[in-house]
Amino acid sequence: MGSSLTPRNYPSWEIIGGQEARPHSRPYMAFVKIHKEGKGGNMCGGFLIREDVVVTAAHCNCNLGNISVLLGAHNFAIDELGRQKIWVHRRIPHPEFNDETFENDIMLLQLTNKAKLTRTVGTIPLSQKKVKRGAVCSVAGWGQTSIRTNDKPSPTLQEVELTVMGKRMCLSRPYLHYVPSRMLCVGKPQERKSPFLGDSGGPLVCDGNAQGIVSHGSGDGSTPSVFTRLSKYVCWIKKTLRKRKP
Repeated sequence: MGSSLTPRNYPSWEIIGGQEARPHSRPYMAFVKIHKEGKGGNMCGGFLIREDVVVTAAHCNCNLGNISVLLGAHNFAIDELGRQKIWVHRRIPHPEFNDETFENDIMLLQLTNKAKLTRTVGTIPLSQKKVKRGAVCSVAGWGQTSIRTNDKPSPTLQEVELTVMGKRMCLSRPYLHYVPSRMLCVGKPQERKSPFLGDSGGPLVCDGNAQGIVSHGSGDGSTPSVFTRLSKYVCWIKKTLRKRKP
């Protein structure tokens, strides 16, 4: 089975084989910080789908403490003009998330306040259409950029283009619990490009729409990686948000 792409306690993935994104070219990106008493905590990626809602991976819900999101950030290590830090009021992991198989690896974060939409903070649409095999998409995150044990997350947002693969590619690998109807197999094995620790929860973006969520992969950063198939969960997201209005 693969490992989660969240540093931990849960390690989150960082981009391998990519490059630094143009600052604020992905205004929907959210830096998700899971706080704990004293110093430290965990991090994940996420993406803004409504002024008060961020989507991330359910395995990022490691219950260390309160969660905050940083919007409009490129370099999370410095105080950038225009970025917004907002605390999470309610975390809503999918009720059928399985932390052993990573099935239903999706969580909604309802924010305490609405984000102000600006040039550097914006939302991304979700698509109910299935992404096709061979589609070239992209993923971004602040995770590690190498597999060295002591490597640290990238302070600046990194991005990489990845190809959506057929289900056989992941079924033939050690992803024992790969479920094609709920998961996407992403990344050509020969290209050495993938999300890595710290990138969990970030979006797979295809033609301007969010189609996947970084979920899990191999411990050595090799490809393909497994993403949650978002088209399977759009109805669940809409139904859940109707029930839980701000």
